[in-house]
Amino acid sequence: MKNWKYLLMASMVGSALTLGACGNDSSTSKTEGTATEGTSTEGTKEVAIEGKVAGDGSSTVAPIMEAIVEEYAGVQNKVQVTVGVSGTGGGFEKFIAGSTDFSNASRPVKDEEKEKLAAAGIDFTEFKIAYDGISLVVNKDNDWIDSLTMEDLQKMWTEDGTKKKWSDINPKWPNEEIVFYSPGTDSGTYDYFDEVVLKKADLVKAATLSEDDNVLVQGVQGDKNAIGFFGYAYYLANKDTLKVVKVGGVEPSSATIESGEYAPLSRPLFVYAKNSALKDNAAAFDFMKYTLENAAEMSEAVGYVKLPDADYKNGLADLEALK
Repeated sequence: MKNWKYLLMASMVGSALTLGACGNDSSTSKTEGTATEGTSTEGTKEVAIEGKVAGDGSSTVAPIMEAIVEEYAGVQNKVQVTVGVSGTGGGFEKFIAGSTDFSNASRPVKDEEKEKLAAAGIDFTEFKIAYDGISLVVNKDNDWIDSLTMEDLQKMWTEDGTKKKWSDINPKWPNEEIVFYSPGTDSGTYDYFDEVVLKKADLVKAATLSEDDNVLVQGVQGDKNAIGFFGYAYYLANKDTLKVVKVGGVEPSSATIESGEYAPLSRPLFVYAKNSALKDNAAAFDFMKYTLENAAEMSEAVGYVKLPDADYKNGLADLEALK
């Protein structure tokens, strides 16, 4: 198995993932997969799957899915798995439209999204695959900030009609305007931050927004007065060029995220799968099974935190029940 931690540090996920075999068509959700028996080099029978599977969604989940998709291509090289990265909300829009078999999400599906799925006749199953800790980061040359309280974050990131300066948060800090970088409004990370930190208030309008976390990373790297937030894996991949900020005195880490000490910015990550695809498309079922069987290892390899083993077993049981 590839050293995914090394690969992630070298190059984070791009705007889309297209891995697998059998042609160039990325519109795959309506094509049913087939399964045939073959013989391995050891002489034992194995099931060869053919077909196409389409997904979209969270940029936070993308590093895990990139690792899983590429490893899966080595196991089932006649299955083409295509995964877009348009944010949790954008992914759900495609899921509702029926153009994807699964949707990656960094927040739970919203009630209004459930209603639209029901109206479209789409039944789905939720699978948890890992834990994340939303990480606040500043420029490496920022030598005045080490930790922020939730009250500091609310004051800093809530729109109030003023131009925010570091000295507004702490008089000892520079009298310089803060430069903000935030996930875009289609991002589940944006939604989670808005709900947990801002309590549904408006995010500061001066922020640069992007569904591409690499844009946020580069923005903070390039400005001494910048601050941004995104998933823990993106900080870990860039820790040599970014400075992470403690929240309430707690630094995000695998240990503090898993224990819940890094609260309230720890959260689960999800994959939502269309039941009809799991039932009717052998490739979709096999890929989701592989995802659940390997999510623990892959999530840790790319910098997230695995779930308790029981959660993956429960997910596999839910999947098998859909056969």
